[in-house]
Amino acid sequence: MTKGLEGKRIVLTGSRKTEEMSILVEKQGGTPIVMPAQGTVYLAEKEVEPELTRIVNEGVDWMVFTTGTGMETLIEVAEKLGILERFIATIKNAKVAVRGYKTLSVLKRLGVEPIAIDDDGTTQGLIRSLRPFELEGQRIAIQLHGDTAPKLIQFLEKNGAVCSQILPYKHISPDPQVFEDLCREISEGVDAVCFTTALQVRFLFDFARETHYSPSIIEMFNEKVVAAAVGKITAEALSEEGVKTVLQPEKQRMGAMIMKLSQFFKEKSGK
Repeated sequence: MTKGLEGKRIVLTGSRKTEEMSILVEKQGGTPIVMPAQGTVYLAEKEVEPELTRIVNEGVDWMVFTTGTGMETLIEVAEKLGILERFIATIKNAKVAVRGYKTLSVLKRLGVEPIAIDDDGTTQGLIRSLRPFELEGQRIAIQLHGDTAPKLIQFLEKNGAVCSQILPYKHISPDPQVFEDLCREISEGVDAVCFTTALQVRFLFDFARETHYSPSIIEMFNEKVVAAAVGKITAEALSEEGVKTVLQPEKQRMGAMIMKLSQFFKEKSGK
């Protein structure tokens, strides 16, 4: 029986479970190429403290939360600063918008009921939920994590909102050589590239824009190289960068992504 990835070269851009993913690719007959494009992450506590204090002191009209992890970190920082009760009161006094079920769970533990909730776990879903509201002149604090959510910021500012961003974690891009090599692989027609976070997508396309690789990278993704995403947020980032077709599994798991890719190539070959 023909294996779905027989003779295929598959780039893995994640930094977690690379060995497991490589073995899975090999079991499906493919050749894994590990190119971690995640970069390093550190808790930006000192950078967050002044912004958190300002929000508590001045208040905001809206609080927008995009990840459960990021929100929990803000709660921890507020507690260390001795302003947790005031921070929770600030949230309760504001209109609240939320993306993701994990984020919603954190809010519910605080006794907060958001008035705008995404309908599908994506930033576009969050934007759709915000469309009915009057945002002109509204002071909006947005908690971000991993993805900078440019479309969300653009939407809010276009509608007259005054935005401030809170990033509990800072992300440092990997060595540019990683992206040089990755862009070369894509340009030369590697069979597929697997992305596990939106951040990997942003780092790659930021590099491509700063170098001679854009727009050839987008062209390759749209004509020859398969872009695979582990889930909705990562797929959404690829779409926003101009990739027309993104392969993603029903279950947002790395193993499921590889199997989806294998199935795709098997169906394409008709074997």
